[in-house]
Amino acid sequence: MTDYRIKSHPILIDESEATIPFYWQDKLFYAKPNEMISSALIAQGIQVFRHHVKDQSPQGIFCANGQCSQCMVIANGLPVKACMTTVLPEMKVFPADGLPTLPANFRDFPDVNKFPRNQECEVLIIGAGPAGLSAAVELGKLGAKVLLIDDKNQLGGKLVLQTHRFFGSKNAVYAGTRGIEIAKILAKQVQELPTVEIWTNSTAVGVFEDRVVDVYRDQTENVHIIPKILLVATGAKERSLSFAGNTLPGVYGAGAFQTLVNRDLVKPCENLFIIGGGNVGLIAGYHAIQAGIHVAGLVEAAPQCGGYKVHTDKLVRSGVPIYTSHTVVEALGTEKVEAVVIAQVDNNFQPIPGTEKIYDCDTLLIAVGLEPVDEFLRVARQVGMDVYAAGDANEIAEASAAIFSGKIVGNEIAKKLGKDLPDIPSSWLETEEILKSRPGMVFPEKHIDKLDGVFPVFHCSQEIPCNPCSDVCPKDLIFIDEADIRHLPLFDEERVDECIACGRCVAVCPGLAVSLVDFRKRNQTALVSLPVEQDYPWISVGNEIEVTDTDGIALGSFKIEKIKTVSGYKDGTRLLNIEVPIAIAKQVAGFRVIQPSLVKAFEPDTEMPENLDDSAYICRCERITAGEIRQLIQMGIKDINQIKAVTHASMGSCGGKTCLNLIRRMFAAEGIPLSEITDPPVRPAFVEVPVKDFIEHANEVEGETR
Repeated sequence: MTDYRIKSHPILIDESEATIPFYWQDKLFYAKPNEMISSALIAQGIQVFRHHVKDQSPQGIFCANGQCSQCMVIANGLPVKACMTTVLPEMKVFPADGLPTLPANFRDFPDVNKFPRNQECEVLIIGAGPAGLSAAVELGKLGAKVLLIDDKNQLGGKLVLQTHRFFGSKNAVYAGTRGIEIAKILAKQVQELPTVEIWTNSTAVGVFEDRVVDVYRDQTENVHIIPKILLVATGAKERSLSFAGNTLPGVYGAGAFQTLVNRDLVKPCENLFIIGGGNVGLIAGYHAIQAGIHVAGLVEAAPQCGGYKVHTDKLVRSGVPIYTSHTVVEALGTEKVEAVVIAQVDNNFQPIPGTEKIYDCDTLLIAVGLEPVDEFLRVARQVGMDVYAAGDANEIAEASAAIFSGKIVGNEIAKKLGKDLPDIPSSWLETEEILKSRPGMVFPEKHIDKLDGVFPVFHCSQEIPCNPCSDVCPKDLIFIDEADIRHLPLFDEERVDECIACGRCVAVCPGLAVSLVDFRKRNQTALVSLPVEQDYPWISVGNEIEVTDTDGIALGSFKIEKIKTVSGYKDGTRLLNIEVPIAIAKQVAGFRVIQPSLVKAFEPDTEMPENLDDSAYICRCERITAGEIRQLIQMGIKDINQIKAVTHASMGSCGGKTCLNLIRRMFAAEGIPLSEITDPPVRPAFVEVPVKDFIEHANEVEGETR
């Protein structure tokens, strides 16, 4: 039996065993405690969860966040989302193929043993990610009575997927600490506050006109929450992308990939290709490398990647080819992804015929931006609730900005509740704006003009909010402007002799963009210390590695002299020492992991068909193509409700979460201003809930209450 679990990881440690028996199509498998069905199946190499009833197309996991319904299976007789449903002992799971049928023990009226109860609270926070946790901490410290809910089984939101160290301010938002550790810090703080009640596995279903928030708790109980103030901290969902083959199993959102690899330690693929050069795609690519997954390449439609340059540099140094001004044209495969076709784009971001290339891969990671999960916010405002938003639900930014956003909003709500607090300091607002800022200017690398002694070399050359290196230097030799931490770090060259080569600045750097050069006691060579966060067997003392500069240009192969941990940094980052010629010592910034010989690219043997993008699926649930919708738009339809009536687009299980924005983008592509488009109404319930759990009446039938 093939096992696709990650057994060795440089950062993550999971000693749990797969001991929970369950059945997939009557075949016995084992899951780990509290593992989702989707992860347990992919750990066994199962990528196809069902076949769509409309055209029998294979369906698998896509978002792993409950936002779509592609991963639906039948578990113990009921249709469920595999990514949101925990494996239970002896659970019987089958593909959700064909039309649903009623179970044999079906009763026309389910028993009603209890009715939804009402619960009041001062503040209801929807979402226990970085913003929600931070706000709950502030409110709890001030004695506010808070109910914090989240639909996952652990606190932290997307923080629990982030194995890299965070950027930002070390004092304000734990910069230099890994996201998984920040989740633990915030969770511990909020759990110690007596006035904060925490509900996990609790999904906010909807906001209603009587200013009640309906919460479906533990998949068993429906609770009506009546808050004085509502805080929406629901985060963001990933944007979808339309291209031929975009619904094949193996096409993942970045969050789904990180969930499998970093939360559940499941290896979903061997050969990954990434679409999107923002921070999300770049970081996910590095996470793949850490998990021992080959990254065949990354495409970005813009002329340059939009994420932090240090994230791009990490991939380039590792040997990952990055193709800017390129896009994906088609995913190839029958039951799952087998290859991807990419092409150059023109100034209008349209593929240029004749530039297509095919790359061998078994998974496509889609990372083309985020959209706020703001349905609760919009409806709460419509019904007149006292509502606030924090984090990505309010504005898409980095997780560090979400933490600080939650802190500010928590204090604003406390003041609204009558707590005796001063106004929010202007310095807080300035810090929030700095943390939310886009990447700034890029400058040429500057190196200290010395060939003796020992000192750090900074390979970060872009203005971004980050200051951990200046905070950890025991001799205070590194400086970053405290008023604006987007400035580049500076080393005090006049005191260079005071550097003790502790390596803390190398280990703490979130961008892995600091090296240490030591010219002492060597003749025409220098000892270079590089950060290493990979767990490949060949990265060991005595073996040679190919080192590169910041831009990924090879500088030669050299023997690993030593690998050591840094005092205070025993959480996965080590220092790798190599001896190199003096002439290149300051240029060495990393080492190659992805070998070009493993990247397969070949020209298509046939011309690409015209209007290939018409075959892309816009509505995943109802299998509605771009061609079907484009035809209606070109007929003059400007009301999405009419498109729904004709095609059923957005009427599937996800409630339009994945397709409505794609439809709006299609209008824009046809030159129709969005101001002229009529949107459909928002559904009363934002997620699927069994009808039986909404029953709020009782009938006397032959002495029974039903």
